[in-house]
Amino acid sequence: MLYADLVKVYDRLESTAKRLEKTSILSEFFKTVSEEECEHIILLLQGCIFPKWDSRETGIAQKLLVKSLEIATGKNEHELKKIWKECGDLGLAAEKLTQIKIQATLFSQSLTTQKVFENLQKIPVLKGQGSVDRKLQYTAELLTSAKPLEVKYLVRTIIGDLRIGLGEGTIRDAIVWSCFEKEIKLEYNNEKNELQFPNKDRTKYEKYAELVQEALDISNDFSIVLRKSRNRELDSLQLVVGRPINVMLFKKAKNIQEALATVGKPAAIEKKYDGFRVQIHKQKNNIVLFTRRLENVSSQFPDIISAVIDNVKAENCILDAEIVGYDKTTKRSLPFQNISQRIKRKYDINETAEQYPVKIHVFDCLFIDKKTLLKETFQKRRELLKDSIKEKENVITLAEQIITSDENKISEFYEKSLDEGHEGIMLKNLSGIYKPGSRVGYGVKVKPTMETLEVVIIGAEWGEGKRGAWLSSFIIAVQKEDDFVEIGRVGTGFKEKSEEGISFDQITELLKPLIIKENGKEVIVRPEIIIEVDYEEIQTSPTYNSGYALRFPRFVRLREDRGIKDINSIDDVEKYYAEQRGRSVIKST
Repeated sequence: MLYADLVKVYDRLESTAKRLEKTSILSEFFKTVSEEECEHIILLLQGCIFPKWDSRETGIAQKLLVKSLEIATGKNEHELKKIWKECGDLGLAAEKLTQIKIQATLFSQSLTTQKVFENLQKIPVLKGQGSVDRKLQYTAELLTSAKPLEVKYLVRTIIGDLRIGLGEGTIRDAIVWSCFEKEIKLEYNNEKNELQFPNKDRTKYEKYAELVQEALDISNDFSIVLRKSRNRELDSLQLVVGRPINVMLFKKAKNIQEALATVGKPAAIEKKYDGFRVQIHKQKNNIVLFTRRLENVSSQFPDIISAVIDNVKAENCILDAEIVGYDKTTKRSLPFQNISQRIKRKYDINETAEQYPVKIHVFDCLFIDKKTLLKETFQKRRELLKDSIKEKENVITLAEQIITSDENKISEFYEKSLDEGHEGIMLKNLSGIYKPGSRVGYGVKVKPTMETLEVVIIGAEWGEGKRGAWLSSFIIAVQKEDDFVEIGRVGTGFKEKSEEGISFDQITELLKPLIIKENGKEVIVRPEIIIEVDYEEIQTSPTYNSGYALRFPRFVRLREDRGIKDINSIDDVEKYYAEQRGRSVIKST
C-alpha cells in the first residue's frame, strides 16, 4: 500500500471529532488492507512501530530529527524552529517547510507503508560507531521521498504524537463494523457519505463487540484480531506465554456488606497490598515481567526473576501478582512510592535492588503448563497456584487469604491488613472466572479512605520566582470515551527536593519532552504521565469541560505502573460525586 493512501486516512480522521464518523472511515479502510499489511498498518494507525508491550522505542532524538528535516527541506535549523514555535506542531512545521523546500528530489520515489515501517523499525537496533549517521540516513531517506502531507504525519509518528484522535475503542468498533457488517446490519447514509449504526437494534452489535473486545484483552494485538475476525476465528485465540494480556480489574465497594452482596457468600478475602501489579510470564527459565500498562520491566527486577526461577514449580505459566517493597530491618511492607523508582530504572539495577528490596504476593494464575485457566473458577485457580509455588517468606508467597461468610471475621482480617500497612482487603467470588480487562463483580476492593483518582496530566504552567524553571501547576484530566476532559489543576503535594518524594524539577523533566505547544507560560503536553490525586470533594463546575472540579486536589504519587486506559473515567467521577455525601470509614457494623 502506498503511504499516501494511509496519509489520506490520517487526514480524514484528524478532520473530524465525531467518533462514529471516525469508526466509519476506519471500517471502510480496513476492507482495503491485505492480510500481509495488517500488522504494520494497524501499528502505524496507532502512531507506533512496536506493540505497546514491546520495550523498544523509535530512538530518534529531537536534534537528529531536526537535522534530518534540514537535509530533506534544504532549510536551516533556525528557520525550522521559527515555524515550529509559530504553529506549535513540529509535524505541521515540517509540512510547511516541505511545501517550499529548495532541496531537489530527482531520485525520490513514492513511499509505501512497508518502506516507512521497515525504516523506522531499523533505527532502534542501531548501536555503536556510525549508528547516528545511519539513523540520520534512514530518517532523511523517508523525509526526502515524502510529499508535504506525508512529512507531517511521518514526523508526528517519529515523535509519538500522531494527533488523529484515534483511541483503542474506535479501532475495536471499526473492526466490528468492517468484519461483521452484514450481521449487525449497518446502514449507509448517502447524505453524510458514511456508514451508520442502526440504533433501533444494538443486541447483535453488542454481541460481536464483546467477542472482539475479549479477543483484544487476550492478545493485545489489533492486527491478529482483525485477521481472526475476517476469518470468523475469534474463538481460536489462546493465551501465549510471553505476550501480556489485560488484567482483570476490580471495583470498589463502600463497605463489607456491599462487597459480600456483590461477590456472594462465602467469599475469598485477601489483603490488598500497596505495591504495583505485575504479570509474570514463565517459560522454563525465561521470565518476563509486565506491568499493568503492559511495559516490560524484566531488566529492572533481577531479584524477582531469580525468585520466580527458584520458587515457581510450573514449567510454563502466567501469574498475576503484586510486587511490594519492604523495610530490610523491620520486614514491614512499604508504600508503593518507596519502590516506584525501580520501574523506570535503567542503570545501577543491582544497587537499587539492594537498596529497595521487594517481595512477590501471587494472587491468581491464568495459564499453567499448556492449559488456559480463564474459564476455571477462582477456587480452582487458587488450588493450582498453591501447588505451583514454593513459598518463601519475604521472597514469594501467595496472597494471604481466608474463606468465610462471617462479617466479624472479615472485619478482623480487614483491621489486621490495615495495621500491617496494607491498603485494605479484596473480596472474591469463589466461582468467578478470570475476565481480562473487565470490572465484572467477580472481585471487589474495600478501603478505609475515600477513593483517590488516577488522572493524566494534559497541560501545565511555568512557575514564578524561584520556581520559574519548573512546571508547577498541572492540568489534570480523566477519560471520556476516546478523549480526555479536564477536572482541575493540581500544584500541591510535590516536594522542593527529590529526597523527600517527587519534586517539581523531577516532574518537569518528565513533562518537558512531552510539550507539544506553548502559549506564554501555559504548555500543552502529550497525555502520558499518570498521577494519583486525592481531594476534599468533587464539585460541579462550568470552568472545566468535564463539568466537574476537584476541590483542593493534592498530588499523592506518580503511577508509573499505569497506562492511559487505566486512568479514571468521567463515569467514575460522576459516581464518586453522587456517593461522597455519605462518606465514612468503611468497616462492618
